[in-house]
Amino acid sequence: MVRIKTNVYSHKRKKRVLKEAKGQFGDRSKRYKEAIKSLIGSRQYSYFDRKKNKNHFRALWIVRLNAACRESGITYSRFINGLKNANITLDRKVLSDLAITQPEVFNQIVEQAKAAKPKAVATEKKTAKKA
Repeated sequence: MVRIKTNVYSHKRKKRVLKEAKGQFGDRSKRYKEAIKSLIGSRQYSYFDRKKNKNHFRALWIVRLNAACRESGITYSRFINGLKNANITLDRKVLSDLAITQPEVFNQIVEQAKAAKPKAVATEKKTAKKA
């Protein structure tokens, strides 16, 4: 049985790992073992941060909406409540974009939210139990 040497393949694998670790500090970009450890960590961070990004963007949209709403004379929470009462189902991303690019359209939406009457909420009177 002939022995198969894997030099080409191992060299290729190591080159690929070192190329991906390029730009990292010190031995992390030069030594194979250190590069692998470093890449495992960096991949975990990139995975978690892809999830965190969604929260960051939502927070950004809310801040922008709050600023635009206050310019129109309403608070963010009352604006969102007014949208729900008026059955306007635009998400925060679209509303934020409207507030920046088309302020006149956004102001019309704000006026609709202000004019929306609150829905009747069924409230039950709590009866005190007599002991």
